[in-house]
Amino acid sequence: MSTIFKKIIDGEIPCYKVAENDHFLAFLDIQPLVKGHVLVIPKLEIDYIFDLDDSLLSDLICFSKQVAAKMKLHLTCKKIGMTVIGLEVPHAHIHLIPINTINDMNFSNPKLVLDSAEMIDIANKLFSA
Repeated sequence: MSTIFKKIIDGEIPCYKVAENDHFLAFLDIQPLVKGHVLVIPKLEIDYIFDLDDSLLSDLICFSKQVAAKMKLHLTCKKIGMTVIGLEVPHAHIHLIPINTINDMNFSNPKLVLDSAEMIDIANKLFSA
């Protein structure tokens, strides 16, 4: 099935990594809704998040919680919102989005275009935390 996320996991495509362990990877969305928008994925290629076995799904949520804690600490926002849509890429993933209003999570909003220096700065703040 080799999705873009699998290519990121395998290092074929670079990403702005913010967290990683043996089973999961978190990286900045390159088309963010807001600055600091993060994608969290299992390294196992499964399309639909609810097809993950209970243990892996639970661990994915716990890993996402750890990433969200770093985001909340280092980004300016009221909360970190979480959503699962999963239509864009056929690989289970969670969106973690810094929010100040509900509109910050509106996927019909125009996506931001950030230069690589800004993306690196955000990733470094989160990865080194």
